[in-house]
Amino acid sequence: VAREEGVPLLPRGGGTSQSGQTVGRALVVDFSKYLRRLVSVDPSARSCIVEPGIVLDELNRQLRPTGLWFPVDVSTASRATIGGMTGNNSCGTRSIRYGIMRDNVVSIAAILADGSEVQFGEVGRNLLALGPTRSASAWPPTGARPKVAAAEPWPGNGDTALSLQGDMLALGRREAEHIAQAFPEVSRRVGGYLIDALVPGPKPVNLATLLCGSEGTLAVSRRIELKLSALPKNKALGICHFSSFRKAMQAPQHIVKLGPVAVEVVDRTLIELARDIAMFRPVMETYVRGRPDALLLVEFAEDEQAENLRRLERLEELLADLGHPGSVVKVADAAGQKAVWDVRASGLNIMMSMKSEGKPVSFIEDCAVPLQHLADYTERLSAVFEKHGTRGTWYAHASVGCLHVRPVLNLKLEQDVRAMRAIAEEAFAMVRQYKGSHSGEHGDGLVRSEFHAKMYGPRTVRLFEEVKDRFDRDALMNPGKIVRATRMDDRTLFRYEPSYHVAEMEMALDWSAYSGAAGGFQGAVEMCNNNGECRKHVSDVMCPSFRVTGNERDVTRGRANALRLAISGQLGPDAFASDAMLETMKLCVSCKGCRREC
Repeated sequence: VAREEGVPLLPRGGGTSQSGQTVGRALVVDFSKYLRRLVSVDPSARSCIVEPGIVLDELNRQLRPTGLWFPVDVSTASRATIGGMTGNNSCGTRSIRYGIMRDNVVSIAAILADGSEVQFGEVGRNLLALGPTRSASAWPPTGARPKVAAAEPWPGNGDTALSLQGDMLALGRREAEHIAQAFPEVSRRVGGYLIDALVPGPKPVNLATLLCGSEGTLAVSRRIELKLSALPKNKALGICHFSSFRKAMQAPQHIVKLGPVAVEVVDRTLIELARDIAMFRPVMETYVRGRPDALLLVEFAEDEQAENLRRLERLEELLADLGHPGSVVKVADAAGQKAVWDVRASGLNIMMSMKSEGKPVSFIEDCAVPLQHLADYTERLSAVFEKHGTRGTWYAHASVGCLHVRPVLNLKLEQDVRAMRAIAEEAFAMVRQYKGSHSGEHGDGLVRSEFHAKMYGPRTVRLFEEVKDRFDRDALMNPGKIVRATRMDDRTLFRYEPSYHVAEMEMALDWSAYSGAAGGFQGAVEMCNNNGECRKHVSDVMCPSFRVTGNERDVTRGRANALRLAISGQLGPDAFASDAMLETMKLCVSCKGCRREC
C-alpha cells in the first residue's frame, strides 16, 4: 500500500537510536507491539529465529532454560529490539569476545521495496524467494523445540532473489580491491553499507550481513535467525582507579592482552553524577575509592572462577607495572557485579540528568580509533571542546577504542549549533588521521550519513548509492539515511527548531529546580532525552501502563513528548488542556517509578 501511494516507510523498534535513524516523514511501522515472538530455537545448533520486535532482555529471558543467550549486550537491552539492533549493526559491551550483530546474524527473511519477500543468508544456501510459509510453533520454555518450517518458493519472485544476488556478488567482485582499501581496519566500524561482506573470501558470502547496519533503507526484516552462545558460567570484575583520564586511556591496549570480555571506562563527571542519584549512591560508596578521575571496569568470564580470579591478580600486577599499584577493587560476587554494571548501563541516563539548558549531545559519541592512539585522541578532542567553550563526558567501550563522548551544548542557540558543526569536523579529521571510524556502533542516521564522502571517499559513496538504488529505486525505504543525506546541522530536523518557543503560563506546582518558561516546567518536560528506559517490560517499576497497552502514548517518554509538543504550540492551540492530552495522561498511575528510575 505504501509503495502504491508513494509513501516512504520507516521501520521502528524501541526508538532508542542515538543518530536519528527512526526520525523522518514516513509511515512509521512499530514492530515492538505485535511482531515480538521467539519463533523457534535449536539448542544443538546454537541458533534461534525471532521476529524483529522482540526485546533483547526478553529474548534472553526465554533462552535461559537452554543455557544459551544472545550476547550482543547493548546497554539498552531492556528496550532495544533485535530488529533495531540488526538495522543498526549494534555492538554491545562484550564485543571483544562475541563480536557485533554482523557476526551473529545468520539469515534474515525480509520484505523488499517492491513487496517481494526474500531470505538473505549464505549465498548458494539461503537466498531464495519466500512464499507463504507453513506455520512454525512458537518457542515454549519447556517441551518440544521445533525449527521453523522450510519456506516454499513464492511463484514469480525467484527471479527477483537471484537477480539481486547476482548484482550484489558482481559488485563485490568488481570492487574488491577498492573495498579492501576504503575501510579502516578497526573492529568497530558500522558506517555506510557493509559492502565488504560482498567481497569473495574463504567463507561463503552472506547477504544477511549487508542488511546489518542498513537502518531500514534496503528492506524490512520479518524474521531474523541468530547465532547463540553459551551463558557464562562464572565472572569476575576488576574496578581500576586512575588519577587522570589520560592514564586510564593508556591502559586498555595492555589490559586487552589479558583476555577480558569487557573493558569499559567511566569518567569523573559520570562518577560524580552517579553519587548524586539515590539508587546508585550505595554502589558508588561501596566500590569506588576516593575521587578518581576515571575508572576502567574489566570483566573476565572464563568457565572456571579460579581462572577469573587469577586473571584479576594479573590485572593488579599489570597496573602496578604501569605505575598504578593498589588501584584495583575486586568484585567476585554476582550481586556486586550486577550493581556495578547497572551503573554503567545507565550511563546515558545519568549523564542526561543535568538540569541545565546545556545537555550532553550525541554527534561524535561513536568514533572508534585504534587502542594505541586512544590517549592522544581523547586528549586532543578534549582540547577541541575547550576551544569551543564546552566540555565532554566520556564513558563506554575502552576495549575497542569506541568511547561515547558527548559535548555539553544548548542546541536552541545558533552559536552552539555552529560549535557542534565545528567540533564534528575537527573530530572526524582526527579519526581519519588515526585510521579509525566515525561510526563505531550507533550508526549513521541523520547525524553522520553526510560525512561518508569525507571518511570513505566519493567512489565508496557511489557504491553505497548503487546498493540503495538496486534495492529501492524509488527511495521509499527510510529515505535520507546513509545515502543522499541532509546536513547534520539542518535545524529544521532538530527537536528545537529556530521557531521553538514555550509561552509563559501559571503553574500550580513548583518547577523552579528547572530552567525555562512556565516557572521551570519547560525544563522539566525537556529533561526527557528519548532514551526509552521507561519502555522496559521486566524488573523495576517504570512504566506499568505501557507494560499493559504497549502503546507509545502510554509510556513516560510518550507523555513527555506530548507535553513538550503541546506547550510549544506544535499540536495546535489549546492542546495542553485538550481531550487528547487527557487521554495521553490519564493512564499515568502516579507510581513514581520514573522519579526513581529515569
